[in-house]
Amino acid sequence: MIPCTEFIPAYSELFKYLEARGGREAVLDFWNYLSDNFLHNLRDQVAANGIRGCWLYWNHTLNEEAADFTMELDEEAGKFAITMHRCPSKGMLLNLQHAARPGIPGFQPYHDYCGHCDVLYRRVLEPLGYEYTYDMSETDQARCRLVIRRKP
Repeated sequence: MIPCTEFIPAYSELFKYLEARGGREAVLDFWNYLSDNFLHNLRDQVAANGIRGCWLYWNHTLNEEAADFTMELDEEAGKFAITMHRCPSKGMLLNLQHAARPGIPGFQPYHDYCGHCDVLYRRVLEPLGYEYTYDMSETDQARCRLVIRRKP
């Protein structure tokens, strides 16, 4: 069986292709499509379990991806956070060493690869009554942080 990480470079190339063909709007349309059609498990977990549903969803997903992360859950305060110490997806993209050849540039990850995490999950969680904050200031080091809070 092929692990999901094998598809990461293909996703990055797809995002670049979509942007080249239809601009940033085409990439956002694709991410919105994915969110609307393939994140029912997150939506269902949060609808059934409240903020704990975030923990249930990402505990499974991030462990499956072998990510280096810390999660925090405060159900009383209605807060969930993930600190990604080393994202396996972005880490892989940063470590790819495809050398340039005449007429063929070396591999460069899609410039906003990590933006999909913002769009996909925000689109699910905000309509359910949550605030979604995503700090991408260290994605060049395969690190990020997201915080989800129940709206008052």
